[in-house]
Amino acid sequence: MSYFHYFSLSFIVILAFSLASRKLGEFYFHSNTQHEVPFRASFIPSKPTSNVQSTKNNGDPCIASYQDIEPLSNFDWRTTEPIKLRPFKPKFHLTMAIENTSISDLIPFDNTYLDRIRLRRRLLSTLSTEIIAAHPVAQPAVHEFYTWVFTIYLPSRYPTMFTLAPSPSAPTSLTNLITSESIPLLAPLNPLECLRTIAAHIDDDFLFLLPSPEHSTAKDQYILRAYATLFPSGFNPATKLNRTLREIHEPVPRYASKLAFSMDRFFRCMPVGRVVKRANWTVTTSRDLHVLSGTHASAAEAGGDGAGLDKAREDVDLGETVLRAERQTLHRLPGSGALVFAFKTYVYELGDVVREGRGEELACAIEGLGEGGVVGMRGYKRADVWGEKVCAFLRGGVGGEIKG
Repeated sequence: MSYFHYFSLSFIVILAFSLASRKLGEFYFHSNTQHEVPFRASFIPSKPTSNVQSTKNNGDPCIASYQDIEPLSNFDWRTTEPIKLRPFKPKFHLTMAIENTSISDLIPFDNTYLDRIRLRRRLLSTLSTEIIAAHPVAQPAVHEFYTWVFTIYLPSRYPTMFTLAPSPSAPTSLTNLITSESIPLLAPLNPLECLRTIAAHIDDDFLFLLPSPEHSTAKDQYILRAYATLFPSGFNPATKLNRTLREIHEPVPRYASKLAFSMDRFFRCMPVGRVVKRANWTVTTSRDLHVLSGTHASAAEAGGDGAGLDKAREDVDLGETVLRAERQTLHRLPGSGALVFAFKTYVYELGDVVREGRGEELACAIEGLGEGGVVGMRGYKRADVWGEKVCAFLRGGVGGEIKG
C-alpha cells in the first residue's frame, strides 16, 4: 500500500472521529486521562506504509512538493553553525515582511541540536498545557503533520540524522541516529502524544491554525487549535489556544489597524505548495529560551512609573542580555488544509554583533523602534528599560564585558 493510500485512509477515519468529537464543544486534550476523549485502537490501520521513498502523488505538483524533498546527503549537524538572523532595520515598520522558501528548507538543524533537545525534554517532563495542547478539531492536522514529518521529511532531508527502519522499502519506525531512539511511524491516536514526540525530536515550535467555524462570529478568521511551543518569548501559549489571529496579537501596538486585515486575508488565501518565511528580533535581558513573561513592558513600566522604570533599568545585566530572533515559516497541509506556523528561536551574544561590525546598525534599529509609525513598539519590547545600556554597549563596549 502506497504512503498516500495509507495516509488517505488514516485521514478519512481520523476526520470522521474528529467530527464526532466536536460535539464535546470547547474541549481540551490534557495529560490527565480523566479529561481525554476515549480513543479506540481500531480507528487506526494496524500496519504502516511500505515503499515510502518511491511513492509519487498522481502528478499533483502542489502535493508532490511535500514528497520531493531535496536531500542534504552529507549534512553534519556537529559542524553546522546556527543561522545568523539580522533582520533589524533603522526604523521599525509593522509589516509581514515575508519571502518565499521551499518545503525542503522548512526545518533547519545545527550544532546546538543535542543541547536544545535535552532542554526541550526537561521542559516536556515538567510542564503540560503551558507548552503543548490541542483541541479535538486539530486532530487530523496534527496526525497529518506527524506522519509526513517522520515518514517523508526527516529521512529524506537529513539521511545522516534520521533513517527509516527496518528498511526504507518497508518501514515501521524512524531511527533518530543522534539520540539512538526509535520513533513509530504510526501516529499516536492522542494528538498530545504526537506533539510531544515532535517536540522531543525537532528543535522548532509548531502551531496549527484552522478556519473559524462556519457560523462563528469570527468569520473568515484563523484560530489556533493546537501547539507545541516550548520556547515562547514573553507569553503563555495556553492563553492563546482557541483564539483568532486578531485576539492573539491584541497586545501588539497598531496590529488591529495596520496588519490584521492583510494577515487574515493572507492566511485565507495561502495555497497548498507555497511556503513562506520571515524573521523577527528583539533584545531580552535573560538568556532563557522558555520565557512566559518579562519580554514585554510590565504595568509599572508601561504606565510611566518613574521609580519602577529606574529600578528595571538598574537591574539590566548586560552579561545576560542577548539578541533574540525567530526564523518563522508558514505552509498549508495538503490533506487537512490546516496552516502550520513554525518558528526556531536563536539567541546571539551582543558581543558577536559588535565583532561583526554591526553594533551601530543594531543600536540605530533599537532607537528606531519608536519611529516608523508604531510609536508604542519601543515600550512593547521594553526598549525603555534596556535600550540605553544596550546601545551604549553596542557603540563602544560600555557597561559590560564583550562575550562570545
